[in-house]
Amino acid sequence: MKAYSSNFWLACVSMFLFITSFNLILPELNAFITSLGGEHQKGLIITIFTISAALSRPFSGKLSDYIGRKRVMYFGIFVCAAVSLLYPLSTSIWFFLLLRFLHGFSAGFTPTGATALITDLLPADRRGAGMGLWGTFISLGIGAGQAGSFLVVRHLGMEGLFFTACGLALLSSILLFSVQETLQNQVPFERRQLLVNWGDVFERNVLPSAIVMFLSAICSGIIFVMSAEMSSFLKIPNKGWFFLFYVLSTIILRLFTARVSDIIGRRQTLLLGMSILIISMFLIATSSGLLSYTIGAIVFGLATGVSSPTLFAWTADLSPESRRGVGAGTMFIAMELGVMLGSFCTTFLYDNTFKSVIPTFFFGMFSAAVACIYLLWHLKFKKSVT
Repeated sequence: MKAYSSNFWLACVSMFLFITSFNLILPELNAFITSLGGEHQKGLIITIFTISAALSRPFSGKLSDYIGRKRVMYFGIFVCAAVSLLYPLSTSIWFFLLLRFLHGFSAGFTPTGATALITDLLPADRRGAGMGLWGTFISLGIGAGQAGSFLVVRHLGMEGLFFTACGLALLSSILLFSVQETLQNQVPFERRQLLVNWGDVFERNVLPSAIVMFLSAICSGIIFVMSAEMSSFLKIPNKGWFFLFYVLSTIILRLFTARVSDIIGRRQTLLLGMSILIISMFLIATSSGLLSYTIGAIVFGLATGVSSPTLFAWTADLSPESRRGVGAGTMFIAMELGVMLGSFCTTFLYDNTFKSVIPTFFFGMFSAAVACIYLLWHLKFKKSVT
């Protein structure tokens, strides 16, 4: 633990609070949009969010390489806090979806700047392990938010849920004050920095990790929409039940396997992770009760624990030093496009009945299988940094 600076740990805790903030409200949004008469638009809750996040990545990636990592992070945090306060004012489906679109900008800015900052801090020979710890705090935020949502609503109601999310985002910004900026030679913000070209959108060197990220994120998009629905079908009161066990398993795995990709290679580790992901999607799809659903959540956590830090580390390996912000942005764009496709596919495959659960999750299995095929091809025919 002493191998990492206080800067690293403060950034990790700040990100934990930020991730907890916007995950806290997710389990209740299906019910919230249903109360507005939008029960058939559940897939748009994640889709709209990820569209705006993806659109903002070219700007956040470029700006983090110009004006600094922290300034980009602050913008995302304050958007998150402001939108959280506005959710209780939603009286129509379209105003609610507009807020989801605006909320996506927070996810487009803060994680991009933070990932570039963390990459600056980590030595190359410990990047896999460091990204594993970094990812652990992100997973903790997802789990704490999703599992804690039930308790907050029970004791504080829906308005209390949104106010709590706002407070967590603001607390994240307070911690960020103590983090030292890692970008050398920052420049003041200028409007011309908002003019982006294809080079600001896409860092071609990170294409291999971006492809795997896209294919694996399709499964995450399906999970984000379907986990609350599965809890209802299986009569589990806590809609964050899945994420509680997913996070516990992914954290435990990362504590023991953080350096695996540093030792055996990024692609070999990802091949293992994608194989486990296929198994997890099958187990969740065929769940018939609390035990089988919990096992599926645990296996999904194992898949994420193997794959997520490895994808971050591989992206950092492939990114040119002067374009780490753009490289991180490219990876996140791939993630958001995958989440968007996964969540949007539920609009067509899932019809609010239990019998439509299996084809929805099988689409995720197919995407993970394609990732395995791509990795095998890449190992055989392409050279890589690791």
